[in-house]
Amino acid sequence: MIIVPVKEGENIERALKKFKRKAEKTGIIKEVRRRREFEKPSVTKRKAMQHAIYVNKLHQQED
Repeated sequence: MIIVPVKEGENIERALKKFKRKAEKTGIIKEVRRRREFEKPSVTKRKAMQHAIYVNKLHQQED
């Protein structure tokens, strides 16, 4: 659980910004998005392979 200490009289927007920064550093947002729906391992592998092919084509085009 993320705890953000808020000082007396501190702006709520500033506290919210601290919370968002802390959540981003810990990777909670990515984890929540990843767990939103289950993805089969075969689908994950296929996506990774397609991404690798795409990146490889980009590198070949640069040369």
